Amino acid sequence: MVASNQSEVNIGMVGHVDHGKTSLTRKLTGVWTDTHSEELKRGISIRLGYADCEIKKCESCNEPECYTVDKKCDCCSGKVETLRKISFVDAPGHETLMATMLSGASLMDGAILVIAASEECPQPQTKEHLMALDALGVKNILIVQNKIDLVTEEQAVENYEQIQKFTKGTVAEKAPIIPVSAHHGANLDVLLKAIQEFIPTPKRDETVSPRLYVARSFDVNKPGSEIKDLKGGVIGGSIIQGILKVGDEIEIRPGSKVVEGNKTKWVPIITKIISLGAGSKKLKTALPGGLIGVGTELDPNLTKSDALSGSLAGIPGTLPETLEKITIRPQLLERVVGSQDELLIEPLKTNEVLMLNVGTSTTVGVTVSAKAEKVEIKLKLPVCADSGDRVAISRKIGSRWRLIGYGIIL
Repeated sequence: MVASNQSEVNIGMVGHVDHGKTSLTRKLTGVWTDTHSEELKRGISIRLGYADCEIKKCESCNEPECYTVDKKCDCCSGKVETLRKISFVDAPGHETLMATMLSGASLMDGAILVIAASEECPQPQTKEHLMALDALGVKNILIVQNKIDLVTEEQAVENYEQIQKFTKGTVAEKAPIIPVSAHHGANLDVLLKAIQEFIPTPKRDETVSPRLYVARSFDVNKPGSEIKDLKGGVIGGSIIQGILKVGDEIEIRPGSKVVEGNKTKWVPIITKIISLGAGSKKLKTALPGGLIGVGTELDPNLTKSDALSGSLAGIPGTLPETLEKITIRPQLLERVVGSQDELLIEPLKTNEVLMLNVGTSTTVGVTVSAKAEKVEIKLKLPVCADSGDRVAISRKIGSRWRLIGYGIIL
């Protein structure tokens, strides 16, 4: 079964703040992903942004220039064939928003690391984002050397060499480095060709029970709407396995927090899918890959302001248990990245407070027991996860949470 309206692959747009991630996403998709009022006011991404594009190739030309996102070939104005539809996940580059970037990385099948040619490489979050991709297992990476229109040829070459030196020994060591001017749309054809060659659509299992990583949730009703016109809450994210259909009953975990006396428990939410959408297109069936919106029968109060982001959704009775405590096998970095002073990373300690990213969920935990090969952590907010899942680990250093490694849930 083919869902032509749905993207096949999620590609992260990552890198240091103001290096041109959102501008590049807009040039490729026509969508400006900074839509939140604070984003527009401050000129930076705060929440995860999403946008789709279709990579097309001219049916007549055989040169790299024949790759485009337009309706006609940029060279000969001839007919173009759609090769693949992709979703971009535009992650914020500011150091205070690292948790948001880590949540987005869990959805990424590949990533474009955007590095401005007009600044020395690496900048702090350039380094931190690359380490985050490695920690969360994102291997298919392209590097865009952006803003080449702002530098001389000699400066561009010097920056290119800095990028090569920076990526040596990392997961991006062999990644292509593509000089681009997002502002002028220069070399985007070469970037599209590289996306086709280096970020393949992963093999996904459509026969197993579906699971959806929830990255956003919304109340789509306008203030003052009549009761009869109200629509149910919407969740958005990416299916990592299986298929969801309109009419399916789904379970969302961890769900709702319920306080009874002195005890707190989390109750899974059961609802029904009433609509599926990819961008502006309506779907009857949603496959793995790409970013989708799921309309439900939920009270919109439950979904407003990303209240359900970080959840896992699937067919009732098929999801992992909700965990209020996890045991992980840690793999720590040698040094702290993302800060000016790259301190040596000390082993995890008992009673230490950590920030953890599991799937699209961000939570804080306290280590109950800390050994080199096995760390037990009590969570402030529970997560729904399986053994074998990756957990990004951040430690409070100064006033910021800094990525220090990852762990595997045992």
